[in-house]
Amino acid sequence: MPAFHPRVEDLPGEFPVFPLSGALLLPRGKLPLRIFEPRYLAMTEDSLGHGRMFGMIQPDPTAAETDTGPGLFRIGCLGRMSSFAETDEGHFLITLSGLIRFAVQSELEMRRGYRRVRGDVSLYLADLDLQQPATAVPREALLSALRGYFTHRRIDANWEAIKRLPDDMLVVTLAMVCPFEPAEKQALLEVSTEAERASALLALLQMGALAQDVPGGRSLS
Repeated sequence: MPAFHPRVEDLPGEFPVFPLSGALLLPRGKLPLRIFEPRYLAMTEDSLGHGRMFGMIQPDPTAAETDTGPGLFRIGCLGRMSSFAETDEGHFLITLSGLIRFAVQSELEMRRGYRRVRGDVSLYLADLDLQQPATAVPREALLSALRGYFTHRRIDANWEAIKRLPDDMLVVTLAMVCPFEPAEKQALLEVSTEAERASALLALLQMGALAQDVPGGRSLS
């Protein structure tokens, strides 16, 4: 079990959110972030003193602009800072560990330039249960589709590290790091079960391997 594993009563009902398109945090996933904008530096400082928690959420391009910024998708994921460092430039390097998904009930008054919400986790309590029976994952199909996806998109990957991932973390990690479109990332977040997430991930990898060629390449390690 992780060094810190919260109970429901440990979770805040109101918390900051970091709206970032294309960034996906899932329960049990780890998201590295470089924080440099003044409002998010302030958010990080405040979160360090209040349980180290804030939520990741994506802007919704179909939603109307609000007084506080772009409209947001309704579902995000609450995380806790599990590592923290400061650079010579005054930037923060953090790792946000995913805890539980939440539904935005309402947006609150901004604080020091960053956005805050009242979140409801009641539909996602299973996210906290680390004793759930293992989900059957189509591992070989996923790895085969991943090879085709990475080859097509000219992505270099650390295959030894990927092969060492247990089934559940294979799905979580690939869903978070693969460069899917924001709407596709949101769909992976909102599925009801881990089995559905694995099936959706497999479909995205297979479709991505057949998509129009993309220029250049990238490294994924």
